[in-house]
Amino acid sequence: MSDPLRTAHTFELDPATLGEIRALLDDAFDGHFSEEDWAHGLGGVHVLVRDRAGALVAHGSVIQRRLTHAGHSYRVGYVEAVAVRPDRRRDGLGGRVMEVLERVVGRAYDVGALSASEAGSRLYLSRGWHQWEGRVEVLSPDGVVRLPEEEGSTFLWPVPDRELPSAEDALIFDWRDGDVL
Repeated sequence: MSDPLRTAHTFELDPATLGEIRALLDDAFDGHFSEEDWAHGLGGVHVLVRDRAGALVAHGSVIQRRLTHAGHSYRVGYVEAVAVRPDRRRDGLGGRVMEVLERVVGRAYDVGALSASEAGSRLYLSRGWHQWEGRVEVLSPDGVVRLPEEEGSTFLWPVPDRELPSAEDALIFDWRDGDVL
């Protein structure tokens, strides 16, 4: 029997559950999960996996963002705050979380996107995510700004029956505080 999985929108999560998620993220990212990172993962659909004793062991969320590419605006399911408790890594929990998040993206958005660490990129590549090979930019308060540090860590997921954007033109993401991607 596998660990129980739950999906919920942020508004459905009580303060205690949000506190559990935040603690898991702090633990999984060795204390390097900022307040901006936390805010970026809120306002969308969360996937929570608990062990049989009820402890939170994995989490991920997908939120809506806007992306401009080659003159078109896309509704993006942006994956955030994917984490597995360190003692439960390599148990398939990240894949279970991503399976649900990808289903949400596939049914509600034009394309999926995320920014991955080098360690996390293996999971996403194994699930059919594509590493973006073009320019990454953001529509900032001062205009369009290139983000060369995000080039190589940005991944896209093809929604069924839709083509991924071509790397000939830049991906231009909407602005947000903290790390933009």
